[in-house]
Order: sequence, then C-alpha cells, then structure tokens
Amino acid sequence: MKLALSMLACAAVASTSISAGAQTYPSKPVRLVVPFPAGGNTDIYARPIAQKLGDLLGQQVVVDNRPGAGGSIGGELVAKAPPDGYTLIAGTTSTFGIGPNVYRKLPYDPVRDFTPVILGSLAQNMLIVHPSVPARSVKELIALTRTHPGKLNFASAGNGTSSHVAGELFKSMAKVDIVHIPYKGTGLAMVDLLSGQVDMIFDSLATALTQVKAGKLRALAVTGARRFELMPELPTVSEAGVPGYEVTAWFAIFAPANTPKDVVSRLNGELNKVLLMSDIRATWAQQGAEVGGGGPERLASHVQTELAKWGKVVREANIRLD
Repeated sequence: MKLALSMLACAAVASTSISAGAQTYPSKPVRLVVPFPAGGNTDIYARPIAQKLGDLLGQQVVVDNRPGAGGSIGGELVAKAPPDGYTLIAGTTSTFGIGPNVYRKLPYDPVRDFTPVILGSLAQNMLIVHPSVPARSVKELIALTRTHPGKLNFASAGNGTSSHVAGELFKSMAKVDIVHIPYKGTGLAMVDLLSGQVDMIFDSLATALTQVKAGKLRALAVTGARRFELMPELPTVSEAGVPGYEVTAWFAIFAPANTPKDVVSRLNGELNKVLLMSDIRATWAQQGAEVGGGGPERLASHVQTELAKWGKVVREANIRLD
C-alpha cells in the first residue's frame, strides 16, 4: 500500500510538472521549418499561419526555410530537434505521403519521428489539356487515349512529385497508356504545355487557374472529392469518368516525436482558431484549398491513408529516386 501511494504521488508530481510546463509554453519564439524555398506553395501557406499563431501564443513564430533533397533536409532537422514544442515543421503530401515511398534512404520516418499537430489544408488540383487535344471531357480523353495508346503524354514537375503520381494514379485507375514527361519544376512544365509540346498536366488550381480563364488551356476536371466552388461547372475526375479517383495536395503541422501532449494540445487548439479566421478561409478558397482542422488524430489517420495510397501507386509504377 505504501509503495502504491508513493507511486501515485510521483505520478501526480510528474503530471503537475508537465501541466506547469504547458502553462508557461511558449516562453520564447517558436520555429516553423518549411522544407521548401521561400515563395513556394508550402511557404505561402505557412507564413500567414505562423503570423496568426504567434499572435495567439504571445510569442513570435519564425518561418525557417530549409529546402533541399525533396524536403528531407528540413524533415531530418525537425525529426532530430528537441521535443519541446519550439521546433515544428510544415509537412506536405510530398514529405509525408509520397517521399517516404519513393526514397529508400529517407533520413526520417514520417510516423515514428513526428507527433501530428493539425491538418491545415487540402488543396484541389486540376486536370488540364492543351487546346489542341481533341477532348472536352474526361470520358473523351479516356476514349482518345484508348484509341491511340502511348500517343498522348502528361507533364509533371519531376519524377516522384505529386503531379507525377497523380498522373500515374489516373493511368492505373482509368486503364490508359499515356507517357510521363518529367520536368525540373512546374514552371518549365507549364511553358511546354502552353506551347503544345506536351498534352496535359495535373497541376494545382493556384498555378493553372489564370491560364484556364484566359483560354490558353482547357480544364477537364478537378482532382478532389468535391467541385471547386469558384468553378462549379467543372466536375471532379471521379464524377467525370474515373470513379474513386481523388488527389489533394495537403499541408499540415508536425512536431518532433515525444512532444508533450499538453504542448501539442495547446498548439492544436490555437491552430484550430487560426483556421476558422475568415481571411485565411477566403484566401485559401481562392487557391482551391479548404481548411482542415480537427485533432491530431485526424492528421495521424490522414498520413497513414496517404502512405498506403501512394505506396501502392509507386510500386505499380516502379518509381524510385535513390
């Protein structure tokens, strides 16, 4: 009995200590690592989140861009950081869904080395073709590719990128033969698509919308689960001929593994408040993105689903980057 009481007392002291630590958190600036260059899509999402989170926490949240190796440099940095809530990472489809499947020697484990904090956003992509392609719907495109197998191609931002695996998933689910043309970035791919050097691309709404509205490219469908509210006439790929097809580019916040639960709870609560702010929701809607939110368990489940989904696509397409 004395031993049991002693153990309970120790547990109570430890619990009090953790709670006291969480109450004083943060007592210094928080670093949000973005594993991609400044000005890129992930950076664009991260900066307003960092500013507003800092306002709510009463401490500055500093964005620290650590690009390189497909996001693995920033990923390794945060995986090895002290689990105290002062170093976070902006995780994405690439770094926590696709990358772990295409790299054999990734310097971090997306599940074991991180604590999920919150799912920030889910962004639509768009299936776009050059106007010279004689298809005005997904069904017409599928019919065209089956009539002329191997004749049409799709561009991507590079091997193993989200635009690449989106195309590979389309090939697999629609049972079509289209040729992948990798580029070194979306910008170069779009240049050749606009000139008609390539036939199609699965690109982000934020990047492609201007060209589509100008009539320089033709949008056939969006890749998410729901239609894009600013172009409601455009169907989803799933509605238009490939049932079950869904690809979203997501953005989330993670902390190093073993970050105290009270600290994660504080961060999650404040970030949920940020995601409810009207300016955040309006800005992201213009880019074809919807806010995520919810508890850390939602993000944990989402990562597991994405890892399994892209693992299957990567294996079938035999995509390897190392």
